[in-house]
Amino acid sequence: MSLFFALGILFILLIAAITLYLFTARRYQSSDSVANSYDQWTEDGILEFYWGEHIHLGHYGSPPRRKDFLTAKSDFVHEMVRWGELDKFPPGTTVLDVGCGIGGSSRILAQDYRFAVTGITISPQQVLRAQQLTPKELNVRFQVDDAMAMSFPDASFDVVWSIEAGPHMPDKAIFAKELMRVLKPGGVLVVADWNQRDARQKPLNFWEKPVMRQLLDQWSHPEFSSIEGFAELLAETGFVEGEVITADWTEPTLPSWIDSIWQGVARPEGLVRFGLPGLLKSLREVPTLLLMRLAFGTGLCRFGMFRAIRNNQETANELQAVHAKAK
Repeated sequence: MSLFFALGILFILLIAAITLYLFTARRYQSSDSVANSYDQWTEDGILEFYWGEHIHLGHYGSPPRRKDFLTAKSDFVHEMVRWGELDKFPPGTTVLDVGCGIGGSSRILAQDYRFAVTGITISPQQVLRAQQLTPKELNVRFQVDDAMAMSFPDASFDVVWSIEAGPHMPDKAIFAKELMRVLKPGGVLVVADWNQRDARQKPLNFWEKPVMRQLLDQWSHPEFSSIEGFAELLAETGFVEGEVITADWTEPTLPSWIDSIWQGVARPEGLVRFGLPGLLKSLREVPTLLLMRLAFGTGLCRFGMFRAIRNNQETANELQAVHAKAK
């Protein structure tokens, strides 16, 4: 009797936990819902404690090898610099970090490569925290700005850089155009992003649809683009010289999902620092992290890399006229 009673209690708790998880989703409603989510994550400090200064995945090599979680994140930045051929750029190169978070990547770009970096995020709390973490001697500044309508004039930066910001953008075509618009002619765009499989080639099946719904709803994502689809949108801006170069980094980033969960076990001091409320907040993210691991491990999602060079303004105007006429 006691065994059945215990199982019944566990079942009720499980149903309650699932219900709470579903009904407290951070669904995308507007740019404000994205800003509010990141404000909350920044203010409570839990995400920074476990994920460090880089709110993005790590790079574990190909094939992946065991690596410290935080080291893998900083390694990702250097791998992205090399892949984008940004290590060929001289000191003083102007870089726009779109979706900079609390500035981890911006600081590496400024300190290790001596770039002049501007980081933007839609979260005021992230800007404040990024400023607190950044040494005065680094050539970095942060500001609140909307990646869908950036405040910078055309052709403002030598490099535009973005990591895992695209899923928050409701209109990927506008996002692509803004990224290319603020690049100087000859400048380079380098983007790393979460993407879904190209549903035009293979539609989502019966179990993939609800998984994707949760991946979108839980972390304020309106939708994921595919690698192929976003590359096409970049080309259609009319600002791209030649072809958009893409790569799939799913394999070297895949260990990040389980590693991020393991941090809660490997760093029990977090329980002392944040107490029971912090533990419950952390546990609430575990199902989404597991769903992410499932999605990226089965091919439902892919980690996409994009590189594009900005053409001159005259060519851009001509290409945009051609695209407009074709439509």
